[in-house]
Amino acid sequence: MLDSFWETASPLYRKVVLSGMAFLGVGIVLSIIANLGHIVWLLYASMAIIGVGLVTHLVGLGIRARDARRRMQR
Repeated sequence: MLDSFWETASPLYRKVVLSGMAFLGVGIVLSIIANLGHIVWLLYASMAIIGVGLVTHLVGLGIRARDARRRMQR
């Protein structure tokens, strides 16, 4: 079922979801590096990057809901 949804998802939704996952992944890696190296500025930067990833995922949810509404109207 997940494969069929991904195949029918709009290109915009795919790009937003993948970029959100990339932001979250980079933010988590930077957070680990910052905590291991005791680098405070990198920790704050990683939290900002994680925040951008979360907002991007929320935008993806909005796009998915919009696409579902359009499919229901047809």
